[in-house]
Amino acid sequence: MKIGSMIRLYFTAADLRKITFAADLNALVEIALSVHRLHRWRAGGAQPRRGTLRWHRELGSSLEERAGVLFDLIPRRPGDWMPCFLFEPSISDLAEAVELVGQAPAAQVAADVSRLAPFQRSSRRVQALASGAAGSRKALADDLCTYFDSSLASSWSQIRATTVTDRALRSEILLQGGIDALFGTLGFGVRWEPPTLHIPAPFTADIHLEGRGLLLLSSYFTIASVGMDSPNWPPVLVYPMYLGGRPDDGTDALGPLLGRTRAAVLASLRMPATTTSLAGRAGVSVSSASQHTTALRNAGLISTIRRGLVVEHTLTPLGAALLHGNSM
Repeated sequence: MKIGSMIRLYFTAADLRKITFAADLNALVEIALSVHRLHRWRAGGAQPRRGTLRWHRELGSSLEERAGVLFDLIPRRPGDWMPCFLFEPSISDLAEAVELVGQAPAAQVAADVSRLAPFQRSSRRVQALASGAAGSRKALADDLCTYFDSSLASSWSQIRATTVTDRALRSEILLQGGIDALFGTLGFGVRWEPPTLHIPAPFTADIHLEGRGLLLLSSYFTIASVGMDSPNWPPVLVYPMYLGGRPDDGTDALGPLLGRTRAAVLASLRMPATTTSLAGRAGVSVSSASQHTTALRNAGLISTIRRGLVVEHTLTPLGAALLHGNSM
């Protein structure tokens, strides 16, 4: 699997009936993606997500000490290979997931390591894992737990609470606007052209779901949606969870969720407006404003009332909660 071209997910009618949300935050996924984010931040190649700057500053300088073999296993650049054996996307419990990682077939571990960047493969600790050296699996398990305890545990309850809010938001959008609306909120550049979901990536991959369905897994640390497929688990789409927004920064906060222009249109509706006045507020054409209000209305974020020849748009409770970062 690579992080970060275009991944195309091909749906059948059966797949659309089998779209599910993960029941909880996934500890292994967050460990891997947070290490990746710290790698990129240390190299000056990534901006922290909203609310995580302090976390980056406090933990970035001691990453190698806290991450152990993960420091070498997790890619540092977008598009580099992420070892699949590190993931158990359907299992949220850390202890259970770590145990399964320790039982990963030797052939899978060796194959994953062979696809790492050369400087990663040359690591003594990574070579020990690939060769099955005594104690290397236990060292990996210990490093996973140590990193979690030192880097994520203190914030875990808060992150899990954010996950609950995100899941409620997506479920409501699905209820109000259906699959089209849901797929429109899964990250910047994600495009739904039935029956194919297009996900921006630094590589091209085609994933045919073929009736297996899709698990939607929110992540606190990813900034872009990532499609994952492996013989070991059902297809998964990891997407950036909504971290909330404030009245003065709603556009920035909602940009990754709705797209910057649509987020600006929504933010412009803190006070009800006609399509023409809304276009002026958001700095778009009237036809563009009309298109965006249709999409927002289909997602259940605004309501539209016709008064004679004029239509007026207002925020729904869901749209207000989304804009102002309130929990639902």
